[in-house]
Amino acid sequence: MIHGLTIYHFLTVSTLMFFIGVTGFIIRQNLITILLSVELILNSVVINFLVFNRFLYPDQLQGHFFSLFIIGIAAAEASIAIALIINIYRRIHNINADNVNEMKY
Repeated sequence: MIHGLTIYHFLTVSTLMFFIGVTGFIIRQNLITILLSVELILNSVVINFLVFNRFLYPDQLQGHFFSLFIIGIAAAEASIAIALIINIYRRIHNINADNVNEMKY
């Protein structure tokens, strides 16, 4: 227990973040908000790794290493996605997900 917080508090926050991210990914049409939803999902996974590492194996660092790996992957994914979104905007002057199929031509 960390200052009165149990594992259930952290898992509740992580679960809310995950489902807000999934909902945003499904509902939204803007590519930037879809990217932010994916980042929310990845951050909830990072919280899960850190919490389970802290409460189950406090003397080991596997959860921290996995979290750093996920943060690195998220940074690379965000930079590639932003580059693609900028390219889409330059071509069709719109960043809605419905208009992305026009980039094929």
